[in-house]
Amino acid sequence: MSARINIARPASGGYTPDPHGFGNSRPSAGYRAANPDDPIEKLRAFARTVEDNVEIYTQPLKPHLPTIGRLLIVGTFLEDSWRITTQWGDQLWYLQRHRNFPWGISHFFLIINVITMLVGSGAVITKKHSEFGVGGLLGVVIIQAFGYGLIFDLSFFLRNLSVIGGLLMVFTDSMYTRKKLFAGLPSLSENDRKKYFLLAGRILLIFLFVGFILRGQWSIARVFVSIIGLAACVMVAVGFKAKWSAGFLVVMLSVFNVFINNFWSIHSAHPQRDFLKYDFFQTLSIVGGLILLVNMGPGGLSVDEKKKTY
Repeated sequence: MSARINIARPASGGYTPDPHGFGNSRPSAGYRAANPDDPIEKLRAFARTVEDNVEIYTQPLKPHLPTIGRLLIVGTFLEDSWRITTQWGDQLWYLQRHRNFPWGISHFFLIINVITMLVGSGAVITKKHSEFGVGGLLGVVIIQAFGYGLIFDLSFFLRNLSVIGGLLMVFTDSMYTRKKLFAGLPSLSENDRKKYFLLAGRILLIFLFVGFILRGQWSIARVFVSIIGLAACVMVAVGFKAKWSAGFLVVMLSVFNVFINNFWSIHSAHPQRDFLKYDFFQTLSIVGGLILLVNMGPGGLSVDEKKKTY
């Protein structure tokens, strides 16, 4: 059968596996400003050149961004399940002594939390039934807020809003993957839902940085970082240059996380170690949500999308 089919390349010249040059990995030659004397035009031309070069050199990493983002998002849940398991007695003592949980109910509360976090994290990582995994992890965030009595702690509340934003990014990524699997079928309502979930996820993700601004002592460096970070947060929320502002926040939060939440430098018996470890993994989860935003883009309800229309 195969002898009847000619699978050789055409003999004539001009054949190329990439006729349109999409695989060209050379740096961008740059843009020229429409008005060379206008500094704003020069800045725009320079920004477009930088964006093109970043787009070219980050191409090998792009296929792995969804996996990296999902792993980071569930990091705080995996760490929390490990902490509950290894500190079982302390957890029971706290719930029974300070939260007035009856014996048995406290055990059931912890077991349900651990099982849900492990199963939900596994579903998110493997991309199998991610929607159910996200729902279970959202439930854990809510019941822990009430169970441990932290719902009125402002820092905890803002951090968990950002974690919820990261989980919404996972849910949206799952919708995007399912859309690609059924690309031939009409999915207008699916697209609409994706836009709203992306908008909600973008807005919730920035609350971690709002919490960072509200707490701690002020200094000149802190004011500078806060202004730059707040500007990037606003850009993420409204969807203006969302990929680049989210990428900037990924770098900024990662550096902040390593130097501020360095729990590994604290003695294992020190009570502050657990708090820093908790903050470290929660920040990782939010970084994961931002990475998914970089991969997917801001969605239809954004300034970037409206600029394409007009």
